[in-house]
Order: sequence, then structure tokens, then C-alpha cells
Amino acid sequence: MNLRVLLALFAGFFVTCVNRPINAEDLTLVPGQSKISFVGTKSDGRHDGGFKKFDVAAIADFEDPSRSSLSVRIDAKSIWADDPKLTNHLKSPDFFNVRKHPAITFESIEVVPGEGEGVATIKGDLYMLGKKVALDVPIKAKVTEEMVEMTAEFTIDRTKWGMNYGQGKVDNEVKITIKFVLKR
Repeated sequence: MNLRVLLALFAGFFVTCVNRPINAEDLTLVPGQSKISFVGTKSDGRHDGGFKKFDVAAIADFEDPSRSSLSVRIDAKSIWADDPKLTNHLKSPDFFNVRKHPAITFESIEVVPGEGEGVATIKGDLYMLGKKVALDVPIKAKVTEEMVEMTAEFTIDRTKWGMNYGQGKVDNEVKITIKFVLKR
């Protein structure tokens, strides 16, 4: 694992422990019901893909959602696409460069409750390809006594992380869809 990523994860864990809200609950990811997927587009079509392996550390403060936190670590090598040749190309230095950058991480900085029940924006940093970029993720959450289901749909500009391959043929905007099912 990249030393920078390891230090960022440790710092996030340390800050979380020190600043942990009193009413906080640790949430546990239910892997078989959770997914991270994306749609990449180009002038003559689109490709669906995603990541098979990822971990989530979530702390929820249901009394004050702004004190909640979320950390996500994605195994970049687990990337898949709807075409096996594309899967291999996405792993190459042209895109995710998984040998040099085996992990993608997101660390929340702030949770901003939105208008309405279960609506919020998670502000944080997405570390990918050795670069940190601020990201606002709009989420919807359904909460029961046993589970929290969190969904998000948003786009990222891949070039912000230096992923420039195919510009002019491959669109820079990539649609991301996330569904995390978390056990309380």
C-alpha cells in the first residue's frame, strides 16, 4: 500500500477516535448488497464498470448527522468493465495504473444535512492516482432499526486526477453510482 494512503488512513482513524461523537454508532458494510459502479461514455457509445472489492468505515450520529463520518478504500485492482479488453486497459497506466496506485480512498471532512429526511452531502477528499481532489457527494439514506442504506449518484471529471487518455474520444465526465448497505 502506498505510504501516503496508509498515513492518510491512519490520520483519519486517529482523528475519528479523538473526535468521536458520544452518540455515534459504528456501521458495518454488508458487501453482497453494496456496490460501486460507473458509466464511461464516448462518442460512439458507453461502457459500464465498477469495483468488486472495497471497504467502508462509517460512524453515524443519528442525533446530529453533521458529526457522522465515512471512509472508503477501494481496491483498484478489482476494477471491472463490460468488456474484458477494456478491463485490462483500465488497469494500465493509461487509466488507473493499478500497479503503482493499488488503492483509491475517500475520506469525509464534513457531512452537511440537506433539505428533507435522509438527504445530505458528504464533503471529502478523493485520493486517486496520487492526487487528492475535494469532492461533494450528494447522498440519500434510508434508516431502519437494523440497517442504513445509502445511495449516491454523481459525476467526476477524470482529468482532475491526471487521467487524460483518449481526450476528445473518451468523455471526461464519468457517472458514479454507489449503494452502501450498512448494518447498525
